[in-house]
Amino acid sequence: MLRKTIVVLAATAAITALSPTIVSAAWYGHRSDIRADRRDVRSDRLDLQRDRRELRRDQRELSRDLRSGNRAEIARDLGEIRRDRMDIYRDRRDLRADRRDLFRDRRGY
Repeated sequence: MLRKTIVVLAATAAITALSPTIVSAAWYGHRSDIRADRRDVRSDRLDLQRDRRELRRDQRELSRDLRSGNRAEIARDLGEIRRDRMDIYRDRRDLRADRRDLFRDRRGY
């Protein structure tokens, strides 16, 4: 009876030692996660560039409307500029989070 218990415990220990652990299982999807993070960073940078171009365009329209004195257009342009600035703020925050995630994935955190 004691011999069977010892053999069963030894077999269980051997199987446990040879099987992959949860930590090593996390590395199977590691490369795809890094690729996804790179893709996110790239798309965030492109979105940020597009928003900056829109902001410059809206600022040019605002200066044109200020010269012409069209108050309705001035108010619309100010709203668009405010919205563009918030988009840029959100994109920068998202880019920072994606870059931090990429850094942590590369280091294995």
